[in-house]
Amino acid sequence: MDKYKVTSPIKLKNTKTKVEIHNAKKKLKSIRKKLGDWQNTMYAHDKYAVLVCLQGMDTAGKDSLIREIFKDFNARGVMVHSFKVPTDKELGHDYLWRHYLALPERGKFGVFNRTHYENVLVTRVHPEYILGEKIPNVNSVDDIDETFWEKRFEQINNFEKHLADNGTIIFKFFLNISKEEQKNRLLRRLDKPEKNWKFSPGDLEERELWDQYQHCYEEAINKTSKPHAPWYTIPADDKPTARYLVAKTLYDTLSAYADIKEPELHDDIKANIEAYKKQLENE
Repeated sequence: MDKYKVTSPIKLKNTKTKVEIHNAKKKLKSIRKKLGDWQNTMYAHDKYAVLVCLQGMDTAGKDSLIREIFKDFNARGVMVHSFKVPTDKELGHDYLWRHYLALPERGKFGVFNRTHYENVLVTRVHPEYILGEKIPNVNSVDDIDETFWEKRFEQINNFEKHLADNGTIIFKFFLNISKEEQKNRLLRRLDKPEKNWKFSPGDLEERELWDQYQHCYEEAINKTSKPHAPWYTIPADDKPTARYLVAKTLYDTLSAYADIKEPELHDDIKANIEAYKKQLENE
């Protein structure tokens, strides 16, 4: 799925939001089973972790994508974190602190549903939120200039490089939906009583800022897509296709790690397997 990987600067307006793959649901079932088996091997190997970062505009389909891709995982093997508005405790630390706490341990997958990139997306559209971080020498919105954002991009790149250097395999997916598809999904939330709880009037206020968000996403992707932590822009207007593309990207990349395999038994254990079997059979 390299055609969705960002390896040079992109313009989001030129990227696809809709691709339909025949039998995407059926193909996903096969891939997610393979991913679950691969995670079991990674757990036994115990030297790598996998971090999956999901970003997208409201209604992009992050929750359902997580549910469908990781359905065949052992529950111990995947942890999902959804980052909301920072708490008072979290605001008492630097902005990356809560993300460090949620990182997956070796042998496991971690999924960030919204991520550390919120700190250069929603805060960039609403710079007044930065004031709550109580950063020295940032006393008003006027103090938050381009130099501030460049430094934050650098900090995020350093954060991810540190993780990658220490055995975390990083994937970053931007679920790329069109403004028209977002409207349709918001309307469905209003039309279906069982979906009403997902709707907030704030969704419409944020929708008015669509172009600003697109600009911020584009710049964040271009400044932080690195070989050790690449971005993928996934066409997300068709949910089954988006889920399959993410799962296929994960599996194709991870299965190329030839060093990840189940450890071999010690020679003394291997030599006595038949004796252990007889011991159990003779109980």
